Amino acid sequence: MLRKNKILIFKYFLNLINGAFLVLGLLLLGFGAWLLLDRNIFFTALDKNNHLIVYIFQILTGTGSAIVLLCLLGYLGIHNEIRWLLILYAALLMWAFGVQVVLSGFIFTKKKEIHQVWHDKVDLIIAEYGSKDMPEDIPKWTFLNALQKTLQCCGQYNYTDWIKNKNKENSEQVPCSCTNSTLRKWFCDEPLNATYLEGCENKINTWYNANALTLTGINFGLLASEVLQITLTVSFFRHIKNKVYAKM
Repeated sequence: MLRKNKILIFKYFLNLINGAFLVLGLLLLGFGAWLLLDRNIFFTALDKNNHLIVYIFQILTGTGSAIVLLCLLGYLGIHNEIRWLLILYAALLMWAFGVQVVLSGFIFTKKKEIHQVWHDKVDLIIAEYGSKDMPEDIPKWTFLNALQKTLQCCGQYNYTDWIKNKNKENSEQVPCSCTNSTLRKWFCDEPLNATYLEGCENKINTWYNANALTLTGINFGLLASEVLQITLTVSFFRHIKNKVYAKM
């Protein structure tokens, strides 16, 4: 009787945490579908060919689908007490935990290198932005447009970064996303008082500094949940194994 009660308690907490992960996966899937289907959202206005939206949709649906599949495997293993499914579930959770730890450690230890790569990449995108000879880079330009329009910034450091771009009709032009304009063009002729003067790097740093603690908390919260779920799954597996041996 005591062993049966323990198994029920394990099932309850395992399904509780598994359900939380399932909700996360479904939210990612739903948000990805919303981005793809809703024609009135901000990204659609910037990207009439939907390059950026499709990329984000693929990332969100891929991640969401993987989480949902993992949760379904976990539910089947927990509910039906299938030992090999529990082993697979725990192994996949450990893999997800390992990937998250490695990525977090890599970002933390290689912060300066990542920052420099980001700088160089943005400089290159600004220089090539709007080129008629590089249509394959349209998703990158669209992402930069979305960033500038959302944060109301212009260039990496300030609006003068766009002087280095040689694809403009005249030197005074800036991207339409750097202004209050709603035109669907790469470049616009707008007065200085209608142009965002501040660079995007400062805006991003301000946002990150304001939300760093929250982002760190979310990351550690996910890691702690994964560790707890792995521990509970292994303990549950042992109880099932002992129950099978007790019946023999």
